[in-house]
Amino acid sequence: MAHEFVLPDVGEGLTDVVIEEWLVAVGEEVGLDAPLVQVETDKAVVDIPSPVAGVLLHQGAAPGETLEVGRVLAVVGDAGEVWEPRAAEVEPPEEVIPIVGTLPAAPAPDRPQVLPAVRKLAVETGIDLESVDGTGPGGRITRDDVLAAASGPTERIPMSPVRRAIADRLSKSWREIPHVTTYGAARAEQLLGERRRLLEDHDGPLPIEALLVALIVPLLEAHPEFNATVSGTDLVLRKHYDIGIATNTPDGLMLPVLKDATGRNVTEIADAVIRLAKSARSRNLPLDQRPTFSVSNIGAVGGGYGTPLIPYGTSSIVSFGRASAEPVIEDGAVVAGIVLPISLSYDHRIIDGALGRTFMAGLVEAIEEADFS
Repeated sequence: MAHEFVLPDVGEGLTDVVIEEWLVAVGEEVGLDAPLVQVETDKAVVDIPSPVAGVLLHQGAAPGETLEVGRVLAVVGDAGEVWEPRAAEVEPPEEVIPIVGTLPAAPAPDRPQVLPAVRKLAVETGIDLESVDGTGPGGRITRDDVLAAASGPTERIPMSPVRRAIADRLSKSWREIPHVTTYGAARAEQLLGERRRLLEDHDGPLPIEALLVALIVPLLEAHPEFNATVSGTDLVLRKHYDIGIATNTPDGLMLPVLKDATGRNVTEIADAVIRLAKSARSRNLPLDQRPTFSVSNIGAVGGGYGTPLIPYGTSSIVSFGRASAEPVIEDGAVVAGIVLPISLSYDHRIIDGALGRTFMAGLVEAIEEADFS
């Protein structure tokens, strides 16, 4: 009996996948839970297993094609069985006969829609209007379109699934979350000294993010609004601490999640952060990557202060810039100090300015008094 296997939602908010490779050909046998097809999501390339044993009768899309969640991914049945797609799975015909009458098709224009003044500009700048995509109403070519074409060669390429997912999520976050960003600066001598001390006994690197996460978790426990989300008219205070670590990868910015950060010492957090970064860069992250709070070290790429965007489904994110020598006041005198820039963005529906400053003050104090002994 043919079993239709629809594409499941293998990740939060997933709408489609790109078929990478079929691991079983049509007509070949496949075992229960055996790898059936490899797909690319916004986070990883993953193998989807077969839900039943049998013979593969149908592949829902070819390698390189996009398949939407809920559409038939594969059909597995008995040897020699013939499967016919249901009506819902059949593409509509190219021509649909109208119920009454036929409207004549509007003649396609021989030349791009363009005003005389814009056409003149194209002649003056040597731009072939046939090669210009119009952005005006109805596809009309505008003056800006011509000037953009005249400024140099361009290339239009489709965004990868990762880049599309990043764009969609950041746009959704910006549209729905009223962002507020507050800034602070911490003396980093104590923190960096603790890192040097720990390195003496630790067999491996100690990313600065690990030390910062260890300092942040107690603050989240004390201020649960920063480890929360909005659900309808409710505020959901999470009692687990899954920290997203912003990671730069060849495919774009990824946010691997350190699960259950409480109860781990700083070296355990460091080892986990390193493993997560490697998994993110190799596109081998687990699918369930849902942070409750996020940390971004923009200092790793030379950044200072910023305005980090809050990952959708959370209430806050903190970014740290590069620690550098700056003049500071100490006991009434100007001295050289190592200063760490801090930028904290939070959801203003949940967190008011006073609470934001309280959290920032606590974070500065924790950094300046860091002690992991």
